[in-house]
Amino acid sequence: MKAVTDASFVADVLESETPVLVDFWAEWCAPCKKVSPVLAELSEEFGDKLTIVKVDGDANPGVMRDYKVMSLPTLTIFKGGKPVQSMIGAHPKSKIKTFIEEAI
Repeated sequence: MKAVTDASFVADVLESETPVLVDFWAEWCAPCKKVSPVLAELSEEFGDKLTIVKVDGDANPGVMRDYKVMSLPTLTIFKGGKPVQSMIGAHPKSKIKTFIEEAI
């Protein structure tokens, strides 16, 4: 999964042709570490229908502030440059997959 920064967020997420799931995470966040391998599997399953990227909340406070992310992990799906749906916390793969399918 690609790491996105405050500097690359517009190009990588907002200007993307396909829907983008942004995983807001941090190194110290234990639930974030549980979600990461699930997102890697889902990235393969959805292929070119969805791009999944990671934003390190500690290193990129601008994006965190702009989208009012208060808890980690937060998964937000962007379509057409706008956030359309968010999910907070670690969830089972089946729930995350349904969340993605409903949004895209």
